[in-house]
Amino acid sequence: MDIIARIHTDFPTKFGVPRQSGLVPELKARIVFEPSYRETAALRGLEGFDFIWLIWGFSANDTPEVTGEGDAEWATVRPPRLGGNTRMGVWATRSPFRPNGLALSSVKIERIELDTPEGPVITVSGADLMDGTPIYDIKPYITFTDSHPEARSGYVDTHVKPTLSVDFPYSLLSLLPADKRHAAIGVLEQDPRPSYQTDPERIYGIAFAGFDIRFSVDAELHATVVDVVRLPSEIS
Repeated sequence: MDIIARIHTDFPTKFGVPRQSGLVPELKARIVFEPSYRETAALRGLEGFDFIWLIWGFSANDTPEVTGEGDAEWATVRPPRLGGNTRMGVWATRSPFRPNGLALSSVKIERIELDTPEGPVITVSGADLMDGTPIYDIKPYITFTDSHPEARSGYVDTHVKPTLSVDFPYSLLSLLPADKRHAAIGVLEQDPRPSYQTDPERIYGIAFAGFDIRFSVDAELHATVVDVVRLPSEIS
């Protein structure tokens, strides 16, 4: 498959990226097409849709090798929602560790620019992708076929991941660009910690929008930001 575009987000690393699309609508991202696919005609009619599906690749993961019948090492994974200890079939999860490292995200179109120095650019919100992630296809979200609010969601319905309350002192919050502050709080609220890490003394760090946001989480699921440090340009 050809890479048709790459997405540009505020996450230079995987840690902190929301676990699903749409969880932090304040997150903005830009979809920039590869030179061979900078054809404005390909976007004709897209302005009539509010959401799109992105089919993309887990480019920062090592995809497990499937060597044939009897090799079932790839068949089960440990979903973070279940604490990282319970194994489920890979097809029953959205784990990035799967035979083909493909992912699916629903994002909202904020604007479409057809004539920029980079060619056509789609600005979206709610993306759950790392900066530079390759996109293989874009399809419009169609409500009457894609929306199933009555559908069951298996163990996801019974293992609801709580959000964090966030204390982000303004003296630190003000170090971030004004248009990134709500998104940063939203990312922290989603509790980016691995499920097996619950040490209240541990300091975590999220690389976000050119800064390292350092925080701790206590036993009452209260996150406190303790420092904000500008990242070196090669990381941000």
